[in-house]
Amino acid sequence: MNRRWLLAVVALLTLATPSSAQEPPLLRWGGDKNGGAPYIFEDENGKLTGFEVEFAEYLAAELGRKPMFVQNKWDDLPDLLGRGDLDIILNGYEFSQDRHAKTPTTIPYYVYSLRLITRIADKDLTSWADLSKATVPKKVGVLNGSASQRYMSDRFGNQVIIESSETVTEVLDLVKEGQRLDATVQDAPAAVYYVQEGRYPTLRIVDEPVGYGYYVILTRPGADALREKLNEEIRKAIRTGTLRQLYQKYHIWNGAQQRLAYLAEQPWPDVAAELDDVAGEVNAPVAPKFSQILDKLVWAAGMTLILAFASFPLAVVLGMLVAVGRVYGPWVIRTPLGVYVEVLRGTPLLLQLFVIFYLLPQIGVIVGSEWLTGLLSLNKYAAAILGLALNYSAAEAENYRAGLMAVPRGQMEAALALGMSPATAVRRVVLPQAVRIVIPPVTNDFIALFKDTAVTSTIMIVELTGLYYQYKIYPSLVIELAAAVAILYLLMSYPMSLLARWLEKRTSLLAAGGRA
Repeated sequence: MNRRWLLAVVALLTLATPSSAQEPPLLRWGGDKNGGAPYIFEDENGKLTGFEVEFAEYLAAELGRKPMFVQNKWDDLPDLLGRGDLDIILNGYEFSQDRHAKTPTTIPYYVYSLRLITRIADKDLTSWADLSKATVPKKVGVLNGSASQRYMSDRFGNQVIIESSETVTEVLDLVKEGQRLDATVQDAPAAVYYVQEGRYPTLRIVDEPVGYGYYVILTRPGADALREKLNEEIRKAIRTGTLRQLYQKYHIWNGAQQRLAYLAEQPWPDVAAELDDVAGEVNAPVAPKFSQILDKLVWAAGMTLILAFASFPLAVVLGMLVAVGRVYGPWVIRTPLGVYVEVLRGTPLLLQLFVIFYLLPQIGVIVGSEWLTGLLSLNKYAAAILGLALNYSAAEAENYRAGLMAVPRGQMEAALALGMSPATAVRRVVLPQAVRIVIPPVTNDFIALFKDTAVTSTIMIVELTGLYYQYKIYPSLVIELAAAVAILYLLMSYPMSLLARWLEKRTSLLAAGGRA
């Protein structure tokens, strides 16, 4: 009887648990923390914050959902949305008709503008017009694939040198350093947060804002019901002043935001094509045709070849010297060389490039030495070649060390018996045999390095992969451009694969005593 009562109580407790206590459905929203403040960033306690974080939380609450942030690279967020891994993208995506056609957008939630930022000490740059007046083209940093990149390309063309990077702070650091960038163009929220509020006290905002446009939320095709609900909540936030309060909290409210109230009541996106921006300029980025970027594609392919053929010989020479030192040197040489190899093999190439290009010059900035800053401020090409060479020198060192140890010990002993010095014996007898042994793996490493040149796009070099990321913001170009980049990589790397196979075959025949 007691058992029956116990089961009854358990059943009653289970039935008494309301279904409403279940977790609300998720609102998966995508963004990239690398874009930094005031959009999405972590505070001193590691908590995710920013005006877009708070706006996403507001929208989720109004929709009866639980917000879930999904971190991914900014350029790749639309791909995640298309796969169904996200419900929306909320991260400073600018409206364009081309983008709206692939990922339908909500009504705008912010009216952005572009600001020109330079050093306070730079008296030659006081307006946008000064960019085109400079006798030596100014180097201007922008975010890769951003509205600022399109604006600078359309308005100034070859009058300035446009350098694209992945994050705001990296570009601002280069401008502050004063060696490799003269200025940067950033969206107003970032300019206000980092420069106007004094986080970069040596920088200043120049001239009036230009290039107005609209931040919108991206949704999946077919998600009309969700998009309409989002539009309703954005309109509500505008009417009640909730959005204004949020922007005032982050000091990004300005007169341009008055336009939101008008846009909220108009048919979207039809009204976007009818309106000029606040400055009287039409901000309607149009996707170029594939034929219009063929010259850039050829240039990017050439840059890929230059990086590979300039860095790999250095890697081979460095690797050979390290291998000889590790095999034949005393312990005081072997130990640091061993550490050199393990550090370079154990850390990613991306991190090594970041240290060489961005962090090394900061040593000069910290100690207050302009001479040291200038010395360590390698240009992007030198930094890329050095980074690739150092990274692959570790792999080549292991290849050559294996080759040296594979040479029969009797070869060295015979050379010494003939009166050769140890150094001469290594150089004239052992090393040539080791080189022949390691030709196949060295050739394979060259093919790998050839493809790893793609990483240099993170330090503002436009090679094949970098060019792809620049133009993938135009959905109509993605398939053609991706296919062209893949074909070019294949055409350039396949001959090296054939050479590697031929060398492997030839080496095997020689080792067996045959003839090639």
